[in-house]
Amino acid sequence: MKILLTGKDGQLGQVLQEVLAPLGEVVATGRADLDLRDPRAIAATVDDAAPDLVVNAAAYTAVDQAETEPDVAAEINALAPGHLAVAARRAGAAIVHYSTDYVFDGRRRSPYPEDAPVNPINAYGAGKAAGEAAVQAAGAAHLIVRTSWVYAARGQNFLNTMLRLGRERPELAIVDDQVGAPTPADTIASLTAAIVAQADGEPRRLLDTKGGILHLTCRGSASWFGFAREIFALARTRGLPLAVDTVRPIPAEAYPLPARRPANSRLALRRLRDRFGLVPPHWRQALAEVMDQVSERPS
Repeated sequence: MKILLTGKDGQLGQVLQEVLAPLGEVVATGRADLDLRDPRAIAATVDDAAPDLVVNAAAYTAVDQAETEPDVAAEINALAPGHLAVAARRAGAAIVHYSTDYVFDGRRRSPYPEDAPVNPINAYGAGKAAGEAAVQAAGAAHLIVRTSWVYAARGQNFLNTMLRLGRERPELAIVDDQVGAPTPADTIASLTAAIVAQADGEPRRLLDTKGGILHLTCRGSASWFGFAREIFALARTRGLPLAVDTVRPIPAEAYPLPARRPANSRLALRRLRDRFGLVPPHWRQALAEVMDQVSERPS
């Protein structure tokens, strides 16, 4: 199997490059290799690679910045996935594309199933929802993987922001009325690889029968406040330096940001189990494993 991976330099793409390698030849591209704002470059890259599977881990992820440059965000999050999917179909390939809980408005009281209507409340979510629709319309065998609250041991994310602020400040105030499932890039990548492995070298056949939209997050849920408290608790048990001794819960309205966030980002996971026989770890277990990586990295 030949796999074309986009977004190789992102926190998800870096892990995908590693876990997909045992499944076939991986051709990995990043910003320096492929301009996702150029449809002709996308088509040429797919044609040259002649893949069996395209895995699109590239995205514009600056949620707040997307409010001031929605056109740039849309080129990468809304238009590029469609161009990749069209090129994949022409090459006889399937495509895996990553999306987000932000396609929902967060008003539902229970976890969102895959067939719930999308209703984004910010520019980033609107672009990702349009990207989903473009992939579906392209006609390629596809899997659209929605995930949430992604973080990793390295890179710019909530985990590393909390560890940095926890070293610098004695008191922090964290939003407590937005709920989701913190999910490491490692978990998303390993479960993606487990799905691709089930293709037995024929991803188009697998996704023709089991594809569509799939929710993939850790089990359980937490608020940002609960997530932060668990980060600090695990950091202390691992001897990481911390100055913070007080973490206060606050409502989202007390910490205004340019982009509105869904109050409920929980995603239902039944389809992951029923179609692929996979059960993700609980978010606390996954966080503990990532914190082990943090404690082992050079200071």
